[in-house]
Amino acid sequence: MSGGITAKGLITDVNTSLAFCTRLPLVHSAFVEGADIARASWAFPLVGAGVGLFGGLVCWLAASLGLHPFLSGVLALGTTMFATGCLHEDGLADTADGLGGGKTAEHKLAIMRESPIGVYGASALMLSLMLRAGAIASLAEPGLMGAALFAAQAGSRALLPALMRLVPRARTDGLSAGAGRPPLNSVVIAALLGGLALIIGLGFFGGLIAGALVVMATFIIGRLCITQIGGQTGDVLGALEQVSEILILLVAAAWLR
Repeated sequence: MSGGITAKGLITDVNTSLAFCTRLPLVHSAFVEGADIARASWAFPLVGAGVGLFGGLVCWLAASLGLHPFLSGVLALGTTMFATGCLHEDGLADTADGLGGGKTAEHKLAIMRESPIGVYGASALMLSLMLRAGAIASLAEPGLMGAALFAAQAGSRALLPALMRLVPRARTDGLSAGAGRPPLNSVVIAALLGGLALIIGLGFFGGLIAGALVVMATFIIGRLCITQIGGQTGDVLGALEQVSEILILLVAAAWLR
């Protein structure tokens, strides 16, 4: 979004974010990398909002078929995971394995790059799945489930550009290193869009509570990855998205009922 803002540029950024954050087939999608991703990071919450609405639609369809709320919640969660290709779940598992099993920063980074999942990663992934599915299902009503999914998917991506910009990269290669530092305007717009989604989905006070928790999670994860591995990676970004999504859904479960 540097230079003049045009409709074509905005559409390009949204398509770039879609190609980067999801596995949805895009008819005219092109390979994106580096500065394209950093610039387009302002649209991460928009992509998340679309994923959340997709999950909400599945909730409504499941409820209309008379399925139990728990099954509706699991199906909705599975839909969001399918749309994103489990990108963030993979980051959470790798980060948990690396930080939990490594002895030095180099060892932790090496573990995070390995394909096999370890006990720390498996445990973190299981907790994430159970907490998110349980929080969604506890809302029972399809409308509330959809609102929570919208808020969680958009709000959990609101501060990813901030972490990318403010925390140094732990590697000179990899997903995060290739994306680079987002420009300040992309960081600000992403935060504003994510905050707006939280207020729309959870109400003013619910959105403020969820937003404050996401800010705290971003600060804690940022400090943790600096002290443990010297900076952030693409896996750390995925872990932040997952932790933020869990926190928002827990707030929704407590606030919207």
